[in-house]
Amino acid sequence: MPTALILGAASDMAIAIAEKFASAGYNIQLAARNVTRLEPLQSDLAIKYTSRVSIHEFDALAFDTHESFFEELEPKPDVTICVFGLLGENEKAVEDWTQASKIIHTNYTGAVSVLNIVARYYASANEGVIVGISSVAGIRGRQSNYLYGSAKAGFTAYLSGLRNSLYRKGVHVVTVQPGFVYTKMTENIALPKMLTAKPEEVADAVYGAVKNKKNVVFVKWFWRYIMLIIKNIPEFMFKKLKL
Repeated sequence: MPTALILGAASDMAIAIAEKFASAGYNIQLAARNVTRLEPLQSDLAIKYTSRVSIHEFDALAFDTHESFFEELEPKPDVTICVFGLLGENEKAVEDWTQASKIIHTNYTGAVSVLNIVARYYASANEGVIVGISSVAGIRGRQSNYLYGSAKAGFTAYLSGLRNSLYRKGVHVVTVQPGFVYTKMTENIALPKMLTAKPEEVADAVYGAVKNKKNVVFVKWFWRYIMLIIKNIPEFMFKKLKL
């Protein structure tokens, strides 16, 4: 059975992704800071499916532990899915560098740190799949969340370069753009129903992208065109908008 590693496995999206891959016959490696939170999911997946499910301590911001974390995984995963992220509060983060740096390092630096290690292993093996959950917020900076958006913009560019770099080594890299998603991270935000996906829809998109070797996936197809319009608004007009 193939194995899927889920980084940031305690989130709503990650739980749905774990369920999807386990139902498709994958063994699952769940990784998060607080492994105790993963125990109910581990038990649930093991009971419902024939998957082997293991839990692993992983902190996206503990960069110096990432090498040993991956070395200790046995077996090494066939698919690595980077789900962790932090939305934060933009206005508070502008005033407080501690919060700003946490947003930046969680969404970008931590992801790059661990995925560089995964990428090296996959390149040496000439196989493997990396999936990064990015955000449409990274397509153009907006006043409401430009710190989060800038980190996700960097992550999107990183995934694009990684895809280009690893293609000839037999490694596939997927960028997933969910748009709005109903999760604990967004529960205090009034989200437009038609534009918002459920975690299960994200999971379906991730699995479909891995299975069909898609490069960039928008969970709700229309986000591709919404962001294309936003991206092409002239700057002299865009700077006057409240977005």
